[in-house]
Amino acid sequence: MAAVNEWLNGYLEAILDVGSSVRKKNDGKLKNNIAKFEEQQKYEKEEKLFNPTTKYFVQEVVNSFDEHDLYRTWVKVTATRNSSRDRSNRLENMCWRIWHLTRKKKQIAWDDAQRLARRRLDREQGRNDAANDLSELSEGEKEKGDANANASESVKDNMSRISSEMQLWSEDHNSRNLYIVLISIHGLVRGENMELGRDSDTGGQVKYVVELARALANTKGIYRVDLLTRQIASPGEVDSSYGEPIEMLSCPSDGSDCGGAYIIRLPCGPRDKYIPKESLWPHLPEFVDGALSHIVNMARVLGEQVNGGKPTWPYVIHGHYADAGEVAAQLSGALNVPMVLTGHSLGRNKFEQLLKQGRLSREAINATYKIMRRIEAEELGVDAAEMVVTSTRQEIEEQWGLYDGFDLKLERKLRVRQRRRVSCLGRHMPRMVVIPPGMDFSYVTTQDSVEGEGDLNSLIGSDRAQSKRNLPPIWSEIMRFFTNPHKPTILALSRPDPKKNVMTLLKAFGECQALRKLANLTLILGNRDDIEEMSNSSSTVLTMVLKLIDKYDLYGQVAYPKHHKQSDVPEIYRLAAKTKGVFINPALVEPFGLTLIEAAAYGLPVVATKNGGPVDILKALNNGLLIDPHDQKAIEDALLKLVADKNLWQECRKNGLKNIHRFSWPEHCRNYLSHVEHGKNRRSTSRLEITPTAEEPVSDSLKDVEDISFRFSTEGDSKLNGEMDPAARQKQIIEAIMCRVSSTGNSNVSYFPGRRQKLVVIAADCYDDDGNIAEAFQDIITNVMKAVRLGIRSGSVGVVLLTGLSLQETIEALNRFQVNIEEFDAVVCNSGSEMYYPWKDLMADADYEAHVEYAWPGENIRSTIPRLARIDDGEENDIVEYASGCSSRCFSYSVKPGAMIRKIDELRQRLRMRGLRCNLVYTHAGLRLNVIPLFSSRKQALRYLSVKWGIDLSKVVVFVGEKGDTDYEELMAGIQKTLVLKGLVEYGSERLLHSEDSYKREDVFSQDSPNIIYAEKSYEDSDISEILENLKVS
Repeated sequence: MAAVNEWLNGYLEAILDVGSSVRKKNDGKLKNNIAKFEEQQKYEKEEKLFNPTTKYFVQEVVNSFDEHDLYRTWVKVTATRNSSRDRSNRLENMCWRIWHLTRKKKQIAWDDAQRLARRRLDREQGRNDAANDLSELSEGEKEKGDANANASESVKDNMSRISSEMQLWSEDHNSRNLYIVLISIHGLVRGENMELGRDSDTGGQVKYVVELARALANTKGIYRVDLLTRQIASPGEVDSSYGEPIEMLSCPSDGSDCGGAYIIRLPCGPRDKYIPKESLWPHLPEFVDGALSHIVNMARVLGEQVNGGKPTWPYVIHGHYADAGEVAAQLSGALNVPMVLTGHSLGRNKFEQLLKQGRLSREAINATYKIMRRIEAEELGVDAAEMVVTSTRQEIEEQWGLYDGFDLKLERKLRVRQRRRVSCLGRHMPRMVVIPPGMDFSYVTTQDSVEGEGDLNSLIGSDRAQSKRNLPPIWSEIMRFFTNPHKPTILALSRPDPKKNVMTLLKAFGECQALRKLANLTLILGNRDDIEEMSNSSSTVLTMVLKLIDKYDLYGQVAYPKHHKQSDVPEIYRLAAKTKGVFINPALVEPFGLTLIEAAAYGLPVVATKNGGPVDILKALNNGLLIDPHDQKAIEDALLKLVADKNLWQECRKNGLKNIHRFSWPEHCRNYLSHVEHGKNRRSTSRLEITPTAEEPVSDSLKDVEDISFRFSTEGDSKLNGEMDPAARQKQIIEAIMCRVSSTGNSNVSYFPGRRQKLVVIAADCYDDDGNIAEAFQDIITNVMKAVRLGIRSGSVGVVLLTGLSLQETIEALNRFQVNIEEFDAVVCNSGSEMYYPWKDLMADADYEAHVEYAWPGENIRSTIPRLARIDDGEENDIVEYASGCSSRCFSYSVKPGAMIRKIDELRQRLRMRGLRCNLVYTHAGLRLNVIPLFSSRKQALRYLSVKWGIDLSKVVVFVGEKGDTDYEELMAGIQKTLVLKGLVEYGSERLLHSEDSYKREDVFSQDSPNIIYAEKSYEDSDISEILENLKVS
């Protein structure tokens, strides 16, 4: 114990030494610096008041000692005040501060452990509920299942297990001209000279998505691949290439104008600033709308080229990481195409690790990493995805298994029921598939695949200086560090991140004399100019690396070059292979381990962590050894074994080269497309048709007008206001159209929404405190209709109503307000689940109903909602079904005033735990709950109309109040112009949206967006006409 306390004292003395230098430098302002330092610890905003070593010391002390040790150290300090009293006082204060941090850490850990325990209990209850519902098959289901099982002896059904009955992608698909969309938003993405390692956002994911796009474009049957990413036009900050809207990755094989692979850069937040991924969340809706516009335009163009004029919609939309996963989910819902998700790294796993460390509170973690916003995006991705691509089985079981929306046992139960073709009772679970990332082997030459010389004699010779110019520049840069460059090289290549565990590797190398005699160590740790200008975590790691090199006197044995290019990486692997070296990845946890595959392709045996993806990689390649990254002795033994045993080295080399084809890009693409094709059988085949936009005069002949009018009257299945017979209705429409033509004198008038150039949307949620429609609802509708009257008559402007009311409630309200419902181009009711066209006799849009039905539980969820929405000690009548508001796509529930019910976040979580996917909206001032399909919402309905009618969302104006229903945040975001009218909505439902532990509104949309306009006056005094005129809508 004495030794432990002496070690702690040494740390404290080192801290004081730094504090003294800071005090002298800043003219005696040590107290201010300490206060600032404490504030930084709270918000994780460190500004270099103490150097990285000091911060590392404090973290080590807090993580390594309990209160008993700290107390004994303080007693020792107070008992030995025979030196400078000022120094002793500061040492005592520092000791007390660390003691306080440790106690705070334990309290944080305890509180969060309690939260996690409660969440696990909720998940377990949800899983049990779902399992009980699915555990027994009815007699009819059993008979149906047995019949299907017998039939499958001769014909295998397409819902069976993937591993046994999935058809592989083959040459039969050559004639298919498919369009694939990949999305990877954050970081710096370009095709050549990728700046990997520049920051934490520009890493292996960037390389992966670029190479995947190229590989897919080179696969037979794929016509075009678009990789969508963020556009950054900040020449002083990043290269100008990141501001180019289009970059070609591969040329089309048939010489067409549009085929091949491309990077498409779209606006997402301020274009003139490179911002980290944690700050991108409020700008994602803008990216969704821009991506939607691009995809629709591309669908038209490709349709003209390869599909006989019909739009060519994406075969699949694939989101990479949480941010792109959310974007892909929204686009999948808007276009009704399958979605695939790859997490790359997961928020829940990171969140639990940070909580266990205890250095930051839950609130501080959320503020720093926006972790709850990220987790919700990942949960939404799981809700929407047909398939989730993982690199390893460990990722499925130990990482995705943490999510509310996925359970491995429940997924297997659903798979069995699907094979039997029996009901899953509304449950949906995405398929998790293991498809290891591919690798581009074009840089691997024939010489890399055959046995090398084993040393550098033939390359360097006896006079190293004279032959240096014949070597690759990076070889010379590395070898200048070594006293003897002929020794085998142990190579580690990663970011300077504490999770990569480079310091344990250095300690293992430094303390093993046998290893030091046999080998050199090369550390490729990103690029740097000045360590002090790097991020805190990177500078801490690099500082400790330099200190350990000095501690063990490893000069001449360790190389740590400051710079390397991406094009240098193959040469770095070659150098290690030429010396019969070893590649090591000692990360604490490695989700996959792409560098292990790269090393194997160049003939390098590997040593890798046993935590994560390397387990599956080494099982496939059989070219190295697994180690416990926390066991320094295990690292020493594994490296020594491979370096010293040449026979083992040769065997590992040969195995790696023989099996490396399993990780090639062609193999990856075949597996990927086979899984996607298999999953598409579970998706609706409904596709959007885009209304032609060419103008046709309506006054050329009365017959043309009659034809259009007759189609309006008779098209569709249902009429909800059948007060007059079709002939009378037809006559009325003809008279109305001719009246409009004669009154405006414009022969190009069209009453067809496809001719609209702009849309004005009323989405204000005006209710009183009893949940009844307020008079303000009438005022806003009347004022907007007056303001756009001329535009309606000319046919250039259309009006759409988006509301949480049912259709019957909407009709009654408009009749009471004496507003003609036929002046609306579309009426979207029940929070976006239903769409009606007044100019088609209020016919429901059947295509929209099919469009949003994916994963809709239907009647299976009807009785579940009241039980889950009530708080545990709530009363039965706190929430009951509102029958008159229900329909096939919406179940409505009335909430008793003052009742304690669950918020949207909490209720959605409990539904996900049971495999139920839907959208939830509190409306009517929080006194009604609408449960609707996952992909239906008022904003998604607006996107649907923009695609169907060919109206860009930037030409849409949406009127809202300062508050609203719980889908209010979604309506505010995007590229449409959103006009916020003061005082329009008095009672909203936002209080029922987010729980205390959830993310904040500023993480959903940017409140200072130029697309959001806040009216300076109240809605009664605002001149709607003037506002619309300024927006060029009239």
